[in-house]
Amino acid sequence: MTAHVEARLEDAIEGTLLTSGWHAGQRDSYDRVLGLDLDQLWTFIGATQNDEWERLRSFYGGDVDEAQRQFTGHLARQIDERGAMDVLRHGVKDRGVLIRLAFFRPAHTLADDALVQYEQNRLSVTRQLAYSAKDPGKELDLALFVNGIPVATAELKNQFTGQTVEHAKKQYRQDRDPSELIFARRTLVHFAVDPELVFLTTRLAGSQTMFLPFNTGSTGPGNSGGAGNPPALPGRYRTSYLWEEVWRPEAWLDMLRRFVHLEKSDKETGRAKASPHSLRLIFPRYHQWHAVRELVAHAAHHGSGHNYLVQHSAGSGKSNTIAWLAHRLSNLHGDDNEPVFDKVLVITDRDVLDRQLQDTIYQFEHEAGVVRKIGKAGEGAKSEQVSEALSGETAKVLIVTLQTFPYVLDKVSDLRGKRFAIIVDEAHSSQSGETAAALKRVLTKLGSDDIDEDADPLTASALARGRHETLSYFAFTATPKPKTIELFGTLRDGELRPFHTYSMRQAIEEGFILDVLRNYVTYKTYWRLANGNPDDREVDERKASAALARFATLSPASMQQRAELIIEHFAKHTRPRLGGRAKAMVVCRSREHAVKLYRAIRAYVADLGYEGCGTVVAFSGKLAVDGLETDTVTESGLNGISESALPRAFAYTSADDPHAASRDQAEYRILVAADKFQTGFDQPLLTTMYVDKPLMGVAAVQTLSRLNRTHPRKEQDDLFVLDLANEAEDIQKAFRPYYEATITAPTDPNLIYTAQRTVMEHQLLVESEMQAFADEYMRAQDRKHGTAWDKAHAELYRLTDPARDRFAQLLEDDRDAAEQFRADLRDYIRKYGFLAQICGFTDPELERLYIYGKLLVQRLPRREDPAVDLGKVDLTHLRISKTGEHDVSLDPEGEQMLPGFTGGGAGKQHEPEKKSLSELIEDLNQRFGTNLNEHDSLRRAADDAMNSQPMMKAVAMNNDLENFGHVFDDVFEDKMVERIEEDTKVFQKFNDDPEFNSALKSIARRYAYESLRKDVA
Repeated sequence: MTAHVEARLEDAIEGTLLTSGWHAGQRDSYDRVLGLDLDQLWTFIGATQNDEWERLRSFYGGDVDEAQRQFTGHLARQIDERGAMDVLRHGVKDRGVLIRLAFFRPAHTLADDALVQYEQNRLSVTRQLAYSAKDPGKELDLALFVNGIPVATAELKNQFTGQTVEHAKKQYRQDRDPSELIFARRTLVHFAVDPELVFLTTRLAGSQTMFLPFNTGSTGPGNSGGAGNPPALPGRYRTSYLWEEVWRPEAWLDMLRRFVHLEKSDKETGRAKASPHSLRLIFPRYHQWHAVRELVAHAAHHGSGHNYLVQHSAGSGKSNTIAWLAHRLSNLHGDDNEPVFDKVLVITDRDVLDRQLQDTIYQFEHEAGVVRKIGKAGEGAKSEQVSEALSGETAKVLIVTLQTFPYVLDKVSDLRGKRFAIIVDEAHSSQSGETAAALKRVLTKLGSDDIDEDADPLTASALARGRHETLSYFAFTATPKPKTIELFGTLRDGELRPFHTYSMRQAIEEGFILDVLRNYVTYKTYWRLANGNPDDREVDERKASAALARFATLSPASMQQRAELIIEHFAKHTRPRLGGRAKAMVVCRSREHAVKLYRAIRAYVADLGYEGCGTVVAFSGKLAVDGLETDTVTESGLNGISESALPRAFAYTSADDPHAASRDQAEYRILVAADKFQTGFDQPLLTTMYVDKPLMGVAAVQTLSRLNRTHPRKEQDDLFVLDLANEAEDIQKAFRPYYEATITAPTDPNLIYTAQRTVMEHQLLVESEMQAFADEYMRAQDRKHGTAWDKAHAELYRLTDPARDRFAQLLEDDRDAAEQFRADLRDYIRKYGFLAQICGFTDPELERLYIYGKLLVQRLPRREDPAVDLGKVDLTHLRISKTGEHDVSLDPEGEQMLPGFTGGGAGKQHEPEKKSLSELIEDLNQRFGTNLNEHDSLRRAADDAMNSQPMMKAVAMNNDLENFGHVFDDVFEDKMVERIEEDTKVFQKFNDDPEFNSALKSIARRYAYESLRKDVA
């Protein structure tokens, strides 16, 4: 019964394949010693290369059998040496005669006989193949051949017999010897299949064989959903797509020609003779293959001028998807047999894509120079590189940064009419900025006098912002903002949505990423302030509140408590994980926050003698800590490592280094970062994140997703987020739109005219002044260098002076009205900069207001309020307490609608609310000092203890923290008792709870020790 039921699945697969153009292979035509189906091989060569074979046979002598024997031996050795994939793509040479082993579909079919040889390929399927020379009884359910060369195997299971795809995996792991010729040096991929699911592997390794899912997603191709496959249609299986779509002859040959490739590790990169059988073979996952084919098919049929949004989750293998897409687009021909694109540009800041694209495409083309990276040279050199590469013929794929293009606007020639495919890595709304418009001007050569029949430069400038029939964008992101969806999305059923989706949910369920929301712990900082300012003046509530909160957060006591919390948790929970390899990231809200916390962590680790807590810090530029020029620091100066070397240094782990004991190399386990390494940073050893920064929307998803990368030793329970700044529910809300598919509603383009009227109704802008500015601005675009540009730049300032002066007077007379104008002008600039990318406005009045307003708004003066004197504000209470342990993992809810660009103005801008400083501090104390009692008054008790004995400073300067505590702790305890003796509950807790008592002493001791040493220094 088992064999009968399983055979029915084999029958269905074979029947479909034979109907679609495959051939039935014969078991006895497979040579187990050579690993070749000789009947299929010679049938193919005879049908496609008879003349070449006759030439080759003449070298061997007259005996056909002997000639065939010698050639098949040579072919087998070539496959052993080069791999089946390379032999299929590039053939073999024998005695100067090239024999092709496959003919792939040509890029175009202009020649009458273009497809003749391609159609002679012999794809064959052999059932119950006896593959072993050592054990003739060993058989495979299915083996797939291309012209006699085995390329894939499959084991089939049927759930009616009580067996599933898991049994097929087990069969490969336990019953298939990886050293057998067919597995070790012939086939490329092995499928485990049942009627519900498909898994694959490209390397058999016994019990260590790793299988990856090859399923469409539970709601079907291109849609949101989880792991698995959608319900089957009548008469089909859930997995029928495998043999009906993927194994269809045209698709299967395309898979072997344009997708399957070898990946070199860092150690193997640069080695020309690395064995193909030792390298990792990359076979696309279903969503990668499907996305590339769908994008290419649409572009081939519809031509250039379309935008595509690809919402692929982290863990989707985006780098490979981009590499495959770039290669396909670089030689894509349309239905008319003409090239669709002249060049492909990949816009990314990731250096890894450069090497990956070059290696991958070289395997397909065997031609150097197809991929070219525009290096980080000076602006002039960079401009020349881009100009040459865009105009040249050799490089088909250019890897660039978005910032490259403004430098080449005037240097590119002969681009009118050329068509470009632009692949945007991590697309986001900044694509609507001036740099993106400059890119369009370069690639379309817009901005010159011959743009329109009226030679109107303002119209030309406006045209440069819109969509163009010669440009197609292919934008990749896991977290599309509404603007991103509007710029690149596909309109369907009245809604804008991604062209293709591989959801976060599916990536988690398939095991390619981990769920970062499963183990989420929140803390809250409670503090109180005292106002020592003698004059209780009024302050801007918003600005002063932010300054006071920053003061409390960055205080020495706050940094000490945070450092202690982080290191104690890391040492206890994180440090032992992943076999002692686990690492953590601390996310800070500012550069000064990062530096102070880094110092506090290092001091705490040193004082307590902790091992395995090496810490580095990441921030940009120079920083004068507390505004002190004498304490100016840089990232590389603090770490002793260059910025470029930091990622590799942080990745190092002595547990994986056999020479660690003899190597003088520091091991870093904790990375303290401010606005760095929070997007695009892949470090699989990260298991813990300490968040000390408010996170919202996309920023929350991108930051926390640094944890989700998988590692062979990494389990879901290893992940941990300790959040000091956010509520768990808010983080969950930020993730929800990106868990499955993200959609939005299209924006009404006429909103821009409402915004224009709103600005003009303030009666601060004069048409003639704006026109004079616009004329000078357009002339200035042609002379952006030397004294001519200097004069033009000065003239642009002069032409905005009248409006600036009128605004300054209004600011004095009616501050409310002036601030409303500022807000309305910013709102117009924001709307036009975005909507012009979508709608392609050709209205010169809109463009004129935009370019005039962008400079004017930067020059509008502000009436600043005096800053809060923080030198006379005192932090009196501080406590950091756990507020909850949460599992905020998401449940499936289907695609999520994000609010679109509604067009609502900035709202009426009122005079900033004023409060006296004492009132504001009292309000903040109520918000952040809830439930604080006198036992939280650490600073005052510590100050009393520090000042009670003259020798306390000397003790601090001449002892370490532990010995200092022998003197300080008793004095501090006396002072604390004095302050809390009237509070019976607190007094009892301080006396009866050793842990509570010890914690207070530890915090106060460190605060006093560092304060005294700093004061003396």
